[in-house]
Amino acid sequence: MKTMRTPLKKVRYLGSAKEGADHFWKQRVTAVANVFLGIFLVWLIASLLGADYVTVRQKLAHPLIALALLALILSATIHMRLGMQTIIEDYVHAEGPKLLALMLNTFFAIFVALSSVFAVLKLSFGA
Repeated sequence: MKTMRTPLKKVRYLGSAKEGADHFWKQRVTAVANVFLGIFLVWLIASLLGADYVTVRQKLAHPLIALALLALILSATIHMRLGMQTIIEDYVHAEGPKLLALMLNTFFAIFVALSSVFAVLKLSFGA
């Protein structure tokens, strides 16, 4: 069967959008990570139910807990941004509003990530 792909295109796996499978795989990898990190978050919340403030602070100050929460923040915000990007690209057809929406989507994801990372770091370093 004859293919219309150029040799370079075969190597890079790039489609017409010039992104290739990168977006697809990032979304799938973050989704799988979110499953495990979400289970961790549910366990953490359940283990802290009824605990006093000092106990919660001590638990969140543990390096592994803080790292897992930071990984969840990173994975969830990347996944959120990619999902909204797909929706915007599929349903906003005018180039100007599409570009604006994509930029706002990125800025919002960065804001959410930075705010969440700040909160976790502040708690883990003993605020």
